[in-house]
Amino acid sequence: MTNPQTPADDAHPYLRAATAGIRHHARQAARTSAPADRIHLDVLHGHLTGLHLLMDRLADTTRPQHPAAGRHIASAHLRLWQAATSVHEAFHTLPAAEPTGSDSVCRPDRLPEGPSVLTICQRQLASGHAIRRKTTPADHGPRPPRTA
Repeated sequence: MTNPQTPADDAHPYLRAATAGIRHHARQAARTSAPADRIHLDVLHGHLTGLHLLMDRLADTTRPQHPAAGRHIASAHLRLWQAATSVHEAFHTLPAAEPTGSDSVCRPDRLPEGPSVLTICQRQLASGHAIRRKTTPADHGPRPPRTA
């Protein structure tokens, strides 16, 4: 039994659906002017880290045949990690819906308690390990100053 062939115009339906979902959410957010909350940042962080993983794999497979294109994809990979890092920091800056005390602080030596905090920190740590395997701290560029 052979696998069905996906038409060229429908080669990436899941990426198209995710993009459409993000566009819809951006339009809705523009209409309501609602500030970001932890739930939104957690979901956005999931999208950014998913794209980060995809770009990592695309860079690895593209670079041997097309070195210049692979370098551009690797650069996008790094920028996605930087964006995810900023979203992760914003997540921890926002107040939690329920007071959790110091458990909402991300610590690499001990992951915090709570479902959304746990998943965003795990994703951030995993993406940080992936980026550090392939880059040096000098590649990361200057970090913006942290606010209290």
